[in-house]
Amino acid sequence: MSNQLELYGEYFQRKSKYIRNYLPQHQLDWLSKPDPFKTYPDAIKKIKLPDPEFDKEIRFWQVILNRQSTRNFKNEPIKISHLSLLLFGMCGLTRIFPQGAFRTVPSAGGLYPIEMYPIINNIENLNKGIYHYNITNHSLELLKDGDFRVDVAKACLDQQIAFNSAVNFVWTVIVARSKWKYLQRCYRYIYMDVGHIGQNFYLVAEALGLGACTIGAIYDDELNDLIGIDGIHETAIYVGVIGKKI
Repeated sequence: MSNQLELYGEYFQRKSKYIRNYLPQHQLDWLSKPDPFKTYPDAIKKIKLPDPEFDKEIRFWQVILNRQSTRNFKNEPIKISHLSLLLFGMCGLTRIFPQGAFRTVPSAGGLYPIEMYPIINNIENLNKGIYHYNITNHSLELLKDGDFRVDVAKACLDQQIAFNSAVNFVWTVIVARSKWKYLQRCYRYIYMDVGHIGQNFYLVAEALGLGACTIGAIYDDELNDLIGIDGIHETAIYVGVIGKKI
């Protein structure tokens, strides 16, 4: 058992493989399909974000070439319009149909298990605090007022970039959304999904002239407790920090 625990990554990789003629068989229960959108009806405050407006002069391939991780930021606020573009670029709705909606990123099975919690440190005309991004309304739901830079930095293995950033984006996963269709295989797809979001995060940041970096080294339960999620049905898996370049 101890050896199995030490090699849990390899064990998971083997157990979640698809093998020809041995695919898992199950019927999808459409009546129990999880809701793809999370909202906080009892949020302290709800803030409608500015509509995303794109600069048509931005050159796509230059953005690709310039993209890099930035770990030093100025102590200056970011515009709320830039926050709006970042959130939309990471998971905004692009095509809406009666049976569902597509976003700016792909997701296995179109199930979109990832939720986004911007922890605001330095945004123009926006109070510090922990927010949830309401995708359907392109708005923010304030969950906790206050300065949480120390808490987030500690939960990111004491990395200073999480203290100095203008925003810390905590990405969480609601596992049931993917497990409903993919069973145990869902965990592979969940990390692919958040990777798509992370890349869009980098590209939008570069397009806006901002510095960005992602953090995979986290104390999971410290972030879960900070946001107020249980760490089982919904759990933190990735963090993105952003600020003005020095």
